[in-house]
Amino acid sequence: MKIACLFPGQGSQSVGMGKDLSDNFAEARKTFEAVDKVAGRSLSKLCFEGPEEELKRTINTQPTILAASLAAWQCYKAAGGPTPQYVAGHSLGEFTALVACEALSLEEAVRLVDKRSQLMESCPKGAMSAVLGMDKDVLQQCCDEASKESKSANADATVIIANYNTREQLVISGSPDAVAKAGELAKARGGKVIPLPVGGAFHSPLMSSAASVFEQEIKQCRISHAKFAIVQNVDAKASLDEAAIQEKLSKQMPSAVRWCDTVELMLSQGVDTFVEIGPGKVLAGTVKKIDRQANIFNVYDKSTLEAAIAALKAKVAV
Repeated sequence: MKIACLFPGQGSQSVGMGKDLSDNFAEARKTFEAVDKVAGRSLSKLCFEGPEEELKRTINTQPTILAASLAAWQCYKAAGGPTPQYVAGHSLGEFTALVACEALSLEEAVRLVDKRSQLMESCPKGAMSAVLGMDKDVLQQCCDEASKESKSANADATVIIANYNTREQLVISGSPDAVAKAGELAKARGGKVIPLPVGGAFHSPLMSSAASVFEQEIKQCRISHAKFAIVQNVDAKASLDEAAIQEKLSKQMPSAVRWCDTVELMLSQGVDTFVEIGPGKVLAGTVKKIDRQANIFNVYDKSTLEAAIAALKAKVAV
């Protein structure tokens, strides 16, 4: 058995996340307390009580998901969860993955994510849409055509494929008009288009100015050699070396999330078991679409933790 632990990103938040773990395990309580102390505010209260409208704000969503995922990871370790061969996180989740493989401290992760969320919330207005059931090359043509047409009215207009979640679940991101136009072209060519409730053009060139500021933040933090391989979003390749990790992390914000390639790389290396650690089941769903034979577990509360640990220990025993 080869294991990969996966950590969710923005969109997996829900009011109450992490509370059951905090109520039942000292490791979760200590993690929330440590995160609150570094953040200088009660992220735990936002996780446990909301309100939902505040939790949806990028400036709150990112650090609270980080907190809930770190708490779940500490519980997984304390319960005897098998050490993974790989870790990976979807966008924001990459920071939790970096803590898990000990390339980044909890304190540095909280500080970086706090800054990242501020920068991303203050970026120029943008839009994102999920596109289902369409080949990536055909969608790329739609984006190219929409960008070209939109630039005639606005020289800075652009739309790109921002998330390659599965082979048929993609996300486009960019200027609102360009995203709308690309969506129209995609629908005309057989795709299903779902506008997402976000105000920013995440993982697109519209993040470039924020990314430049964030790169300086990354240069000031201490990144260590990873204890086990992390597969990063930018190139979907495994890294251990601190210099490589830092370089890729600095490029993450304006670059596409190559999640499908990330999962496929781990599968190609013999990973047959994936454990999503943190709120929601979004990543488990993507893995199931990529490989229906994979063993998939979630850890987000007491019952899922106990079920996952029991099943994983049984597999190890066999």
